[in-house]
Amino acid sequence: MSIASLRRSARATVSGLPQGFWWLWLSTLVNRTGAFVLTFLSLYLTIELGHSAWFAGLVVALHGLGGVAGSPLGGVLTDRWGRRPTMITMHLAAASCAAALAFVTSAWGVALVVLLMGVAMQAVRPSINATISDMVPADDVRRAFALNYWALNLGFAVASIAGGAAAFLGYRTLFLVDAVATTLCAVIVFLRLPETRPERAAAKGGGKPADERVSMLDVLRDAPFRTLVLLNLLVCVVFTAPWIGLPLTMAEQGLPPSSYGMVIAVNGIVIVGFQLLVNKVTERRSPVVLLTVSSLLFAVGTGATALAGSSVAFAATVVVWTVGEMVHVPTNAAATARLAPEHARGRYQGVMGMSWAVAGFVAPILAGAIVDGPGSDVLWAGTFTIGALAAVGYTLRLRRALGEEEPETERKAEAEAGTTTGAGAVVGAVVGAGEDVSPVAAKAPTRPQVQAQPQMQAQMQDQMQAQAQEKPSPASSS
Repeated sequence: MSIASLRRSARATVSGLPQGFWWLWLSTLVNRTGAFVLTFLSLYLTIELGHSAWFAGLVVALHGLGGVAGSPLGGVLTDRWGRRPTMITMHLAAASCAAALAFVTSAWGVALVVLLMGVAMQAVRPSINATISDMVPADDVRRAFALNYWALNLGFAVASIAGGAAAFLGYRTLFLVDAVATTLCAVIVFLRLPETRPERAAAKGGGKPADERVSMLDVLRDAPFRTLVLLNLLVCVVFTAPWIGLPLTMAEQGLPPSSYGMVIAVNGIVIVGFQLLVNKVTERRSPVVLLTVSSLLFAVGTGATALAGSSVAFAATVVVWTVGEMVHVPTNAAATARLAPEHARGRYQGVMGMSWAVAGFVAPILAGAIVDGPGSDVLWAGTFTIGALAAVGYTLRLRRALGEEEPETERKAEAEAGTTTGAGAVVGAVVGAGEDVSPVAAKAPTRPQVQAQPQMQAQMQDQMQAQAQEKPSPASSS
């Protein structure tokens, strides 16, 4: 592929999206560029404050625990209060926590601030995802999520490099810079991002607001969405395991800590360098197929870690599951947006975000216990098995939920009516099995349309016969 074609692909990937999305994209980039707290928190706790590694791990786990509570909270506020107020409030709350870490030194004080920061940082995600779903056309939602995820990783890569270079200024200075960047993110949202909540849009247009009586219990009763959440939880556990198990496994192989730094950096490099290309390749593909393939990439990439014995081999495994990450994250977010009603997008995104937070809390504990107990080989065999099970689940359980498979009753009705014959059967088979067909275009026609076709054909035949009877013969006309 030439440079010119790559440039055209990149231009096509970023074109056609509304201006509001790019202000949101910029706010994400600014926020993540200054994200120093999580990157350097463990070093700050152990080196600067003199706490044990066990305490540092506990504090990081508390951040994930805060996210478990923050995600559904942010979802409810997003739907009831609005996308924009939720984003601004939670960004400012996270900024306040980052600033507080520069001054709080007591062990329990730090733990409490980090817990609250986890709540605020995770609570803002449902409002961001709901805003993207509101303002971007349905056919471009997955592409928009991919671009936003690219901004997140681009900012994280800059933060890692800049933070390492600026560490001589002190960890407290970095935390204050984090607070300033997060505040600037809130300012961008306040000045440039419009409110996109469907209820407000309906009220301004004079229409009837959408029904707001959707509880978190109602969301959990949505069987297809509940399946999507549970499968995503499995994938998240597999995705989170390498961040704890990989450095321990490399240490068992006798590799120095610096080798792990170079290997894990491959994750960010691949995402920043190839996210747009992956997005172009996966454009218009079946979401079920993409989720299945990404789960298999997670399974193969993490499972192969047990076979690696050098830095290059470990880096190769990281490349495999990183490609799975680039495919999975935007596709899963777009699938969530597709299953969610407009007036409950925040709650749906909040429940989905909770699966990420739960995995972020549970997976590190499980990974560490397995490595200390049965061994790292058992860990990687487990991640391979879980990833493969998730792939099977996506294939068997979500085709109908995402509109890629007709209910059995409708297929039988159409077969009895004789509508799936000849060329129609061929087209139906291609649409049902094709992976390149857009999910919107792949939807089967509704039953009233299907049943109307033979009636129209019969009416046309009756009209032709009547005309033939009324038309004079050549002999009489002469």
